[in-house]
Amino acid sequence: MSFDAMEVSLLTCSPGPAIYELYGHTAIRMNNPSTGEDWVFNYGMFSFNRPHFVWRFVCGECDYQIGAVPFAYFAREYAERGSAVYQQDLNLTPEEKERLWNLLLENMRPENRVYRYNFLYDNCTTRARDRIEEAIAGVVVYPEPDTLRSFREIIHQYTRDYPWAELGDDLCLGAEADRPVSVREQMFAPFYLLRYADEAVIRDSAGGERPLVLRKSEVVLAQERAESSAKTLSPAWCAWLLLAAVAVLTAVERRRRCCFWWADALLMAATGLAGIVVTFLFFFSVHPTVDSNWQIWVFNPLPLLAMPRVVWCAVRRKKTCYHAVNMAVLTSFVIFSIFIPQDFCAVVVPLALALLLRSCSYWMSYRKENKIKD
Repeated sequence: MSFDAMEVSLLTCSPGPAIYELYGHTAIRMNNPSTGEDWVFNYGMFSFNRPHFVWRFVCGECDYQIGAVPFAYFAREYAERGSAVYQQDLNLTPEEKERLWNLLLENMRPENRVYRYNFLYDNCTTRARDRIEEAIAGVVVYPEPDTLRSFREIIHQYTRDYPWAELGDDLCLGAEADRPVSVREQMFAPFYLLRYADEAVIRDSAGGERPLVLRKSEVVLAQERAESSAKTLSPAWCAWLLLAAVAVLTAVERRRRCCFWWADALLMAATGLAGIVVTFLFFFSVHPTVDSNWQIWVFNPLPLLAMPRVVWCAVRRKKTCYHAVNMAVLTSFVIFSIFIPQDFCAVVVPLALALLLRSCSYWMSYRKENKIKD
């Protein structure tokens, strides 16, 4: 095969509506007009039908693989989805094109096809970048960033129109996601790779430089999507409304000297169920950044375990040490949260305040009853 006429391109696909499409996608196109071969190599192949896919994804042990399809098929798929596909033609020599072709074919071998997917550090975008760099006789030099960003800030750029998906990310990601990241780390996101590749140069051993990208074009045009007329409340609004409702219920409860035990059951169940996810990720998942999640002080399974006893004591107006411990933990969290280097999810502070309010109300009731007895 002659590689003189081969055209090598980096493809960047705009986001789609599905949760796993929100960040876009990257692939490599190898087009040989002289032979009619036009292939797209894609490191983002996976199947929901694989055994235990969801469980393995939660554990951080999800496997992706490389696949190759004709460009016409690839373009039609994204056109039907309404997503744009941008093409950056790479400035490679025939020898570099041949090396890249051989590297991709080597990755396509059955024993090499599957790899352990890592959303932030080893995904379909970083794999495409790494293979291109590996084929180049020289070093790819990327421009310096104009602004230092964190993983979370970049993720938020893609989830800002999907607040509940953003909540799920923020619930699981820890403080490690809030550190400033390098240019290379930012390129886990497809459009960051597109941007930095545009301005990158290839520097050879003699110090000579040539641009990495020759030209850029839009090979699949984006289509306007009909916006949904149904608007939902954001997680933050829901959480603060919940806090207001809990405050009103607690005031009514103290005035009427009744017991809204079901409010405690709902709050503790919600916190405990979210806590199961956070705690599991914290201790057992190999996903990056999840083991530095300070939200575990609020979101952990203990409220769920303590709920039966707390409700039983509330109904019978008996004292339980849970509220004193809960007050100490939550008060410490609320005070020190401003010093913790983590951008917390939108619901954690109002939910912590709601739980703290309930414990404070019970503690005040216990003290009042003890004074009456004395």
